[in-house]
Amino acid sequence: MGRLHQVKTNFTAGEVSRRLLGRGDLKAYDNGALVLRNLFIDPTGGVTRRSGFAFTALARGDGRLVAFERNSEQTYLLVFTGGWIDVFQGGARLASVATPWSPAQLDQITWTQSADTLLVCHPDIPPRKLTRAEDGAWTLAEWSYAADGELLRLPFHRFADPGVTLTPSGTAGVVTVTASAPVFDQRQDGTRIRIKGRQLVVTGVVSPTRITATTKETLADIQATTDWEEQAFSPLRGWPVSAAFHQDRLVIGGSRDLPNRLWLSRSAQIWNFDLGEGLDDQAIEFGILSDQVNAIRAVFSGRHLQVFTSGAEYMVSGDPLTPQSIQVNRQTRIGSPLDRAIPPRDVEGATLFVPRNRREIREFLYTDTEAAYQANDLALLARHLVANPRDQDYDQGRRLLLVAMEDGSLGALTAYRAEDVTAWTRLETDGAVRSVAAVGDEVYLLVGRDGAWTVERFDDGLNLDAAVAAARAEPAAVWGGLDHLEGRRVVAVADGAVREPAVVQAGSVTLDPPARKVEIGLPFTHRIEPLPPNLLGQAAGADLMRLVAVTFRLEDTAALRVDLGRGLQELPLHRLGPQPADGVPLRVSGDRRLRALGWRHDTDVPLWRIEQDAPLPFTLLSVTMELKVND
Repeated sequence: MGRLHQVKTNFTAGEVSRRLLGRGDLKAYDNGALVLRNLFIDPTGGVTRRSGFAFTALARGDGRLVAFERNSEQTYLLVFTGGWIDVFQGGARLASVATPWSPAQLDQITWTQSADTLLVCHPDIPPRKLTRAEDGAWTLAEWSYAADGELLRLPFHRFADPGVTLTPSGTAGVVTVTASAPVFDQRQDGTRIRIKGRQLVVTGVVSPTRITATTKETLADIQATTDWEEQAFSPLRGWPVSAAFHQDRLVIGGSRDLPNRLWLSRSAQIWNFDLGEGLDDQAIEFGILSDQVNAIRAVFSGRHLQVFTSGAEYMVSGDPLTPQSIQVNRQTRIGSPLDRAIPPRDVEGATLFVPRNRREIREFLYTDTEAAYQANDLALLARHLVANPRDQDYDQGRRLLLVAMEDGSLGALTAYRAEDVTAWTRLETDGAVRSVAAVGDEVYLLVGRDGAWTVERFDDGLNLDAAVAAARAEPAAVWGGLDHLEGRRVVAVADGAVREPAVVQAGSVTLDPPARKVEIGLPFTHRIEPLPPNLLGQAAGADLMRLVAVTFRLEDTAALRVDLGRGLQELPLHRLGPQPADGVPLRVSGDRRLRALGWRHDTDVPLWRIEQDAPLPFTLLSVTMELKVND
C-alpha cells in the first residue's frame, strides 16, 4: 500500500477526448480534464465560471451576426436575417435595412469591410455594399464599378467556346450582333459584352444566336471575330463568392461559374478592374489551376493574400503585388466547406479556419524555417467538442476563439501560442447559439429558445443567461422587462442573494421580499470532471484506490458543490472567511480541504466532480489529491 500526492496546477490542455485515457505519458493528460463545461480557461491555467448572457434585443429569426467597426469608438452590430439587416449600437436598434437575401441564402453570404462600407457577396445574388453616411443613415446598394464616360471598368471573361465568332452589323449606335453558335440567353439582357476590346450593352436577346446592342465606343469593324467576351458577373454567370482588401486592392475570390478565379482591382482604385497593359498598378486576373477544380470559398488578407478553396489553401505572394511579380503557391490540402461560408479569423498572426470535414479547427500559420504555411489541427485532443461549426469569431479580450456548432453549443478555444496553450471547453445554454460576433470589446450571440430569437451579450458581471439586470433607489417587488422569457422559469439574484425560481407572467416576476438590485434570467450549470489519476511510473497496476483528501485552491468564489463519490454536496465556504449575512454568500479565496471515504475498484474513473448551477462566482486555480493505492 502506498500514499501518493498529485497536484493539478493548471487546466491549460482543456477538455480532452476520452481516447486519451490510456495516454498518461502526454503532457495534455496532466493538464487536461475529462469534462469542462460552461467555464472559461485562463491562459495562466485556472478555470472560471463563464460570463452570463445579457439580453440585448429580440431578433427577427435565424441569421448571422456581423461586426461593423468604423473606428475604436464607433462600433455596430449588424443582425442579418431573412430580408433584413438590423443595425444595433449599445443594445439600441439604430436602423433596419431591407435586403435581397432569403433565410436559406444567409448560409452562403461573405463580407469584408473598408472604412464606412461593408461589401456582401453571395454567388446567386448581385453583390451589395452597406454604407453608413456621415449623418448616420444606412443604405444598401449594388456594387458600382468605376466609370470612364460610358465605359464600366468591370471584369470580363470569355465563357463560350473559343471557336465561336460574333459579327456586328455596324460600328456605332444600335447594332445587331450575330453569333456563329447559340451562346446568348435572355438573362444577358442589360449586361455588357466586348468585341475587340470595345464595349456594348445588350438591349435585347432575339435568339440564342442573335442580340441587339448599343455601342458604348465605336467598334473596330464589322468582321466576324473570335475576339470577344462578356462581363464576368451577371444573372447568367453568377456573382462573386468572396471579397477582401489587400495591398490597397479589392480582391474578388471566385464566382458561381468561375469558382477558381481571382480578380484584383487597380491599386488605390478598388472599383477599377481594367487590365490595361499590365503595368504595376493595373488590375490583375488569373485562375488557380491544379489537378482538381478548387472552388474559392474565402480570400483573407494576412501576411500574404491567403486563398481558401474547397480542396486546398494557397498563398498569393508579391511585394507588392503586380501583374509581373504575383505568384500563387499551394500550401496545404485541407479544403473548406461548400455548404456554408464560415469566415476565417486572425488569431495572433495565424488564420484559423474550419476545414471541409467540419470536425476540426485548423491554424494556417506561416513558418520562417519552412518559408511556407502549415495547417495544424487545433482540435486534435478535443475532437468530440467540434461538431459541424457554423460560425466563429475571436474575442481578443478573453483570448477566446468562439465557435458556434450546429448542435447549438458554443466551443471556446483558449489559444495562447507563446505559452503553448490550446485549451477547449464547451459553453452551453438553454437554447441554441446560431451565430457569434466580436464587436469591439463586446461579444454578441444570436440565440434561439423555444421559437424566440434573441441577441445576447457576454457580461462578466452576470451569472445567468438571457438576463436582465436592473436597480432602483427603493426596494421593489415587481420587476419587468422580461417579455422575451414569457412563461419561462427563471432565477433571480436579488441584492446579492439567490431567490427561489419563479415563472415570468406578463413580462415580469414578483419577488418577496422586495429588492433594490436584481439579476433575472435562465440558470446554467458549470461542471468539472478530472481525468482519472495518472499512476504511470508511480503505482502502475494498482487495482484498489482511495481518495483520502482533496484540496481545491479557490479564488473569489461564492459557491462550491462537489461530489467525492457519495453525491453532490454544497460545501460551506464560510470556513475560509467571515460568516455569511442575510443570505448573501461571501466571496472567498484560499484552499478548501475535503476528506473522502471508501476504496474504489475502478481506477480509471474520476475521483471527484464539481457541478454547480447556483448563479454565483467560481474560480478554481489548482487541485491537490492525496491518494492511497493497493496493488
